[in-house]
Amino acid sequence: MTLQLNAESPQYGENIVKILKDSNGGDPEVTKSTITQIFTQIKRFQESIRKNIDDNYVDFMPNQTTVDAFLHEGEQLVRESEYLLQTVSCEASESLRQANSELAACIDEFREMSLGLRVSYRILKVDDLFQCIKEANSHKEYLVVLDHLGKLKSLISCDSGSDVDRVLQKCSCYDTINVKYLMQAKILEQNLQQRFEELVQFTEKSFSQSKCVTLQVSTDVNQLQDTVMALFQARYNPVKMCDFLLENCFVPIILKPVLLEYCEESPDYVQLRLSYSLKEISKSLRPSYNKVFENIKLVLTCLSNINVSVSNDQQVFSIIGEHIKQRFLNLLVDDCLKYAIPKNMNEYEECTLVEDVIQFEHFLADVFLINAETDRTLSDFTEKFETYFREEFNNNLLKSAIDIMRKDLQDMALIAEKNSADDVSMNPFLFPCCMVSKSTLELIKLMERILRQSHEAKDESLVNVIVVILNSYLSEVPNIHGKLMNSIPQQSALFYNNCQFLAHWVTTNSDKDIPTYPALVKTLQITGCKYLNLQIGYQQKIIMGILKEFDISDAHTVGTAPLKLLRQCLRQLDLLKNVWLNVLPDAMYNKTFCDILHDFCNEIIRRILAMEDISATVASELSELIGVILEKVPTLFKSKHEVIQIKSWMKLEQLKMLLNASLQEITEQWCEGAGILTVNYKAEEIKHIIRALFQNTDRRAKALTKIV
Repeated sequence: MTLQLNAESPQYGENIVKILKDSNGGDPEVTKSTITQIFTQIKRFQESIRKNIDDNYVDFMPNQTTVDAFLHEGEQLVRESEYLLQTVSCEASESLRQANSELAACIDEFREMSLGLRVSYRILKVDDLFQCIKEANSHKEYLVVLDHLGKLKSLISCDSGSDVDRVLQKCSCYDTINVKYLMQAKILEQNLQQRFEELVQFTEKSFSQSKCVTLQVSTDVNQLQDTVMALFQARYNPVKMCDFLLENCFVPIILKPVLLEYCEESPDYVQLRLSYSLKEISKSLRPSYNKVFENIKLVLTCLSNINVSVSNDQQVFSIIGEHIKQRFLNLLVDDCLKYAIPKNMNEYEECTLVEDVIQFEHFLADVFLINAETDRTLSDFTEKFETYFREEFNNNLLKSAIDIMRKDLQDMALIAEKNSADDVSMNPFLFPCCMVSKSTLELIKLMERILRQSHEAKDESLVNVIVVILNSYLSEVPNIHGKLMNSIPQQSALFYNNCQFLAHWVTTNSDKDIPTYPALVKTLQITGCKYLNLQIGYQQKIIMGILKEFDISDAHTVGTAPLKLLRQCLRQLDLLKNVWLNVLPDAMYNKTFCDILHDFCNEIIRRILAMEDISATVASELSELIGVILEKVPTLFKSKHEVIQIKSWMKLEQLKMLLNASLQEITEQWCEGAGILTVNYKAEEIKHIIRALFQNTDRRAKALTKIV
């Protein structure tokens, strides 16, 4: 049913205004009459409004009434009532004070009626907006719908706390209006999202070993941007879209070789297709940072038409950036840019990485994906580039050094061939002729290159790497080759030579400002000696282990077993000679063998001197055993005369003589404490061997008295 308005309403309003002006506010009867007339008009209007509201928001009855006429009449009544109130309050206030109580009550009732009128008028505007929203939706004018929803929200929010707001909230239709508003807001969001997904399509297709991702953006820029603006102003949640772009586009572009196909041939859309493998990619196959930058720019260019301003300080890309930029930038730095850091000085001098990163950062800021003032991940990288390069350069040098250290120690070369032992003894700055591992020579070449680069680049910090390399050598080589150094004598000898040669190199280059070089030299020397001494101790244990079975306790004969054991010991020493003689420096070889042979000879002497009774036959056999040692041991040295350096050598020779000597010869060799025997033997040892070799006779007793 269509509401029929009073045809006299407009004229009536004009009459009321005229009456009030003519009365000049002085006649209470006229004022009362005017108020009564407006009362009647407002009541009739409110009855019509109430029915319309009940139909639409309470009973939900079919209703064909339009609100245009209501709005016109309501606006007229509000204007007239406000004018009347103003007139009553200002111009006729003094006269009304003198009016009767009935007029005052009439005014109060009118104020209440006026409040109801304003509430009714607001509800009419709400209803009108709902109808406008319906019409805008039918034409897909989503920005218009968004604007109407904003007006609706301001009408029904009731945040000001005015009388109209309080009354409106108590109306039975208020909750229904609120629900209807929320429904319209949800419908708008769904419509916008559906339209957005028609205009901007993100698809992915996975295969067994690869994936294809397609971005398709409509070329209808006006419709696209209107939709995007309305969508984001409607508080669209872009998390799903952001995650898709990060996981399916940006992450693969940074980590993998990606094939991009950009197509602008269609008049309806632009399309970008990304294809990449799902397999794990070796770090060596990662794309260059320039290619990564180019591909990221291509993705953002494809999406550029959606990058509209949705508020004074927000673009669509800035909203996307809020969700992905930290993960995106960290991944870009850690898994792309750091791998692009130069590995050596030549690459460093030609590198444009810093400039390229700065330009790329400006591009990201220009498209609003990042905030140049607050998002400093890329700026921090450029500022720390020098530090990163030094760390990378040093790490690569150390890695190269450790790779060298892993090489076989037994791959060796002869050095200082012209430096004889006599030359070295006269000039301590000469390094003796010996064998060193070829890996040590490689290591020295590497360190010499570092010294040259340090001088050329005038970067003294590079020299610190040499200290790190040499300290790593002392820890890594025993760790890598430890088992072989323990079991193969040549390995420990080579490690000793290597350490001494490295120490000699550091001393030679002491003028190059190698940090703490005296301590470094000492550590190298001590460590080399430590592992050689461990091998010497191991070889001594082998000899002593063989001699545990050396039994000469039989008073009648020595037998063949002791000779076999001696020959076994000498064979062990001969094997050691074969692996050490041409490896160790002559002086070190002689000292090492003298130490081992001293223990060997001393043990033989100790065993013989421990015998209580030695028969002539046993003495002869023991003399032959010693003769085998005296014959074989000199052949273990390059120069046979080196045997005299064995501390117990003369004592062993004298023991052979004692076993074959007479009492007189022994006493003459002792010569009352001034003879040659006194150099190696004590009086008690000579007395003990006399008692063991000779029977208890007056001659023996007389001879013993001469041993003092």
